[in-house]
Amino acid sequence: MSSLFLLTPHRTISPLSLSPLPKSLQLLPPRCQIQARSRVDAQLTTSTSESERGVEFTTGDLFYRRESASARDLAVLLSSIAQRRLGRGLRVLDAMCGCGVRSVRYLSQGGADFVWANDAFEGCRPRIFANLSSVTPRFSRDARRWVITHFHANRLFCECYLQKEFFDLIDIDSFGGDSSFLRSALCVVKIGGFLYLTSTDGRSSGGHRPSRSLASYGAYVQPMPFSNEVGLRMLIGGAMREASALGYHISPVFSYYSYHGPVFRVMLKLGKGKDDDISQYGFIGHCNKCGHSQTFSWDELGQISCPCGNAKVLVSGPLWTGPLHSAEYVGEMLELAREWGWAYSNDKSDDLDRLLNVMIDECDPQLPPGYFKVDEIAKRAKLNSPPISTLIHALKMEGYAASRSHVEPNAIKTNCPMASCIDFAMKIRT
Repeated sequence: MSSLFLLTPHRTISPLSLSPLPKSLQLLPPRCQIQARSRVDAQLTTSTSESERGVEFTTGDLFYRRESASARDLAVLLSSIAQRRLGRGLRVLDAMCGCGVRSVRYLSQGGADFVWANDAFEGCRPRIFANLSSVTPRFSRDARRWVITHFHANRLFCECYLQKEFFDLIDIDSFGGDSSFLRSALCVVKIGGFLYLTSTDGRSSGGHRPSRSLASYGAYVQPMPFSNEVGLRMLIGGAMREASALGYHISPVFSYYSYHGPVFRVMLKLGKGKDDDISQYGFIGHCNKCGHSQTFSWDELGQISCPCGNAKVLVSGPLWTGPLHSAEYVGEMLELAREWGWAYSNDKSDDLDRLLNVMIDECDPQLPPGYFKVDEIAKRAKLNSPPISTLIHALKMEGYAASRSHVEPNAIKTNCPMASCIDFAMKIRT
């Protein structure tokens, strides 16, 4: 722990840690260090320059996805809102920072006073160092603005806990479906703070590896037509289970699915004390015969069947079955995005404005988990697909809750049964 102790934000830094060279190169003789530093400098000068929302940084040959910019936009908007609410700068831990783009944006746009940038790969260090240095000096008015470390995430969280280092926001941009760090990460989030989780395990969310989803998130997931939304609910449910074991509760601030990867992201807020209400932590059933989906509580286990009479219902769970977003937070994020010029209410082609508006619509507590693809409705009705906006309008006129889905562009979320949706589609087309 001594190495981490030297790097903790409120203590003296080892002079060696100020070097942008990876630790493995710092062990070389001075002459070799000079040669290594020359190679690093040459690499930095020939690196690829990128820009997001006016923030410039370099990536070199490190992993970077331009398609994930919207996910970073959402995180920065939320962190800025949290900073405004708290009335002070945030302490942020970027646990798997890669080239450091998230850390850079938290510092320059997200209201962070201090960012801890960590990546297990020491080869990232020169790139992270250069990117953070381009935004702000390490020290400002005798206060540290950022630090770089290279630890595996679980070790970092555990040692931060032992050193009583807690954070307002922890960002874990992980790959795959590893959830082993969930409990240790929750231990170093401040009460009222936020945890931003990522999963790219599309096979588990698709129901192709139920034993894996059970081991990682405590949910037995079977194939369902809205598997990408199930992936978000699986991730929230797994975090909810871990938080409860620690005596906390969590609530989703926003959930975001992106097709590239696929990538499942959820921003969660940590609250003190267990929440004994498990009405939003249950099971989702789907009938392949009629296309109907519904939720089931723990008390209903053993009594599951479909209204059409089919007893062979696919069931996944336990999962989070409540709203995917907080209407209050997402509404503030939309206002801030427009204030900053990131979203335009008069531009229908603006992706961020459209995304946040759909998220707000999805917050309707009457909307159940899942969605119906319009093409599936049309297929069962044996007609051409009706316009999605016309179908949503027709459902609302009849008193049903209905909205688009940010997960699937050509789908609707509604509390209207599939059989009634088919009837509405036939009326629209006749």
